[in-house]
Amino acid sequence: MSGIETAEYLYELWDANWDDGPLGNYQILAHPITRKTAKRIYFTYSTGGHRAGFVDRQKIEAAGEIYHGYSMRRLHLAPPEIPHRPQQPSLSELRRAMAAAHPDRGGTDAEFIAARARYEQAKAVAS
Repeated sequence: MSGIETAEYLYELWDANWDDGPLGNYQILAHPITRKTAKRIYFTYSTGGHRAGFVDRQKIEAAGEIYHGYSMRRLHLAPPEIPHRPQQPSLSELRRAMAAAHPDRGGTDAEFIAARARYEQAKAVAS
């Protein structure tokens, strides 16, 4: 049995809902590497009809990632982490933070006003 080569890829963090705000429905795309030379790494896009592209090998191996200006994509040697939306605090947590920021409990007027605004905004969204 001959030696089986493992497939190598360049990875891209892709937002399927790119127009849905800063954090959307992320996926990791794997673009297969077709050839490596001393100066370049050649690959085919896993999207877009199997077009070919290349990146500077020294730059991507030094940094682990590179911005591919032609396609306007950031490509990585290893799969990048998928960002997660930060969890919004609950109304009870915001109410406790507002109480803790009250001037009678050691907070300042500005801290209390900001905490109350966050609480009121979350309360309006919830109802």
